[in-house]
Amino acid sequence: MEIEMTGLRIQIPHLRRALRIPSFLLAVSFILVTSCERPEEAVVLRQIRDVVVDATTDPILRANAIFYNPNNQRGRLKKINIEIFVDGKKSATINQQLKTIIPAKEEFSIPLEVKISLKELGFMDTLLGVLGGKRFEIRYEGFLKLTYHGVPFNVPVKYKDEIRIRL
Repeated sequence: MEIEMTGLRIQIPHLRRALRIPSFLLAVSFILVTSCERPEEAVVLRQIRDVVVDATTDPILRANAIFYNPNNQRGRLKKINIEIFVDGKKSATINQQLKTIIPAKEEFSIPLEVKISLKELGFMDTLLGVLGGKRFEIRYEGFLKLTYHGVPFNVPVKYKDEIRIRL
């Protein structure tokens, strides 16, 4: 490349090559930034199915959480962090690390298993409720940690259900 000014002529042979690298890096970073965006709609917790409470000495709640991904792109479920409230009292926390692939425009199921603390609920009230077949209100609150194209973000979870526990 040559630069001419009145009466002065300067040759800069490596200027083109020197300008190519920053231009290339700028183009690549623009593509990365524009492609790393959140999906249009959040993954939704549709239902908690097949809820079974093993009411032995250490009660365990087992269930299947049914989620729906309304987006055209698949992602990955990395973490579930949900607190479980029984009749308004916190009784358990689900904290699972996962690497589950989320299909695009489909429902998917995640098995849940968590120990329920009877201390928080009051042992005698719970025991009498279980023996009598009482209905318990179960609330699930927390978040899911998802990634789309490597970009992590959290999706809030709020779900309420009633179950009957009998021995």
